[in-house]
Amino acid sequence: MERNEGETMKVDIVVIGGGASGLAAALSAKSDSNSVLVLEREAVLGGILNQCIHNGFGLHVFREELTGPEYASRFIEKFTEANIDYKLDTTVLSIEKPEDCFNIEAYNTEDGALTIEAKAVILSSGCYERTRGQIKLPGARVKGIMPAGSAQRYLNIDGYLVGKDVFILGSGDIGLIMARRMTLEGAKVHGVAEIMPYSNGLTRNIVQCLHDYDIPLYLSHTVTDIKGDNALESITIQEVDKDFKPIPGTEKMFDVDTLLLSVGLVPDTMVFETLDIELSEITKGAIVDHTYQSNIPGLFACGNALHVHDLVDWVTIESEKAGKSAKHYADDALKETRRLLTIEPLNGIRYTVPQFVDVNNFEAPITIMFRVTNKYDVGTFTVKQGDTIIQQKKARFIAPAEMESLMIKPDQLIDQTTPITIELEVKS
Repeated sequence: MERNEGETMKVDIVVIGGGASGLAAALSAKSDSNSVLVLEREAVLGGILNQCIHNGFGLHVFREELTGPEYASRFIEKFTEANIDYKLDTTVLSIEKPEDCFNIEAYNTEDGALTIEAKAVILSSGCYERTRGQIKLPGARVKGIMPAGSAQRYLNIDGYLVGKDVFILGSGDIGLIMARRMTLEGAKVHGVAEIMPYSNGLTRNIVQCLHDYDIPLYLSHTVTDIKGDNALESITIQEVDKDFKPIPGTEKMFDVDTLLLSVGLVPDTMVFETLDIELSEITKGAIVDHTYQSNIPGLFACGNALHVHDLVDWVTIESEKAGKSAKHYADDALKETRRLLTIEPLNGIRYTVPQFVDVNNFEAPITIMFRVTNKYDVGTFTVKQGDTIIQQKKARFIAPAEMESLMIKPDQLIDQTTPITIELEVKS
């Protein structure tokens, strides 16, 4: 794809992000009838998978267990064979849609300033970790406190162990995996504190990363004090009540030089600040219909840029669907007039993705992904339109950390106007 200096580059579909989501979306969007360009801000393709050297990836997509780099390499190989254009070390500065196409401003050191015109855009830029400032952690402002993902990158990419005496706040999967990883590298992990009464990580990670290494998990606990002159010297954790207030007399102090934060991920939608896009207050990602199209025609979102997933396999499957939808849009095969049917989460359901069904483009079965609000041993998910049950599914070992899903077929709808509801029924 050649371009003269100052000239606008024209493509059919731009994919922002070259990780697991972007690669899958680009492969699905590519066809003989349209051109695809991937913009990746890092120096290599593969995204966060490159630093995830543990296994557990690919069981659903490839039917085998892979490490993160192995999973990424499978898609990079397919991506290369498909001869899809891409630009590395490229930062997207803004996106605008003045009329029928998108104008994208980007920059890299090789091309300089880039202006790209596209029919459709797929946001697959992943997510970022919450920081100390975002969770308002009390105590001294000292060195030695960082997100768990940053510590993972330092260790697995740069070969640098960030500390020897470690405590982890939050039981997200990255934090759990780093508890094991740092233990294997010779560090002492004194424990993991989780403010909720249940873990926010996958059950397998609780077992394999904490129980197998005798690392304590303190549920309903949080860090209430941090001490140190210049570098971290100790932390104090306390048990919290049902309102998350520290309970006096439950203090536990640990002498540590490192505090890793695994306190949640947030979809990276900052590039959309120049667009009037509707975002979910719960997921912090775009609100989309079942084609993964946002309220802005031609703008699609998928992967962790849409909502935080528990498995990369679900990221891939979702992104392939978004890529296919973007291809249909670029080829004018997606009906322009939309009629949106709301999907409402009710009792026990925190959120759903998608949030709408576009009944004008509802021609094949769709999958609704959702998370629950609490942990239960047994329950039944019920999908209704009004008082009519259109789908039910029994489940065991239900937890907020693990995504649930239900499939709905077009002929199951009783009409095209009554909202769809999903709720969880739990036997007392």
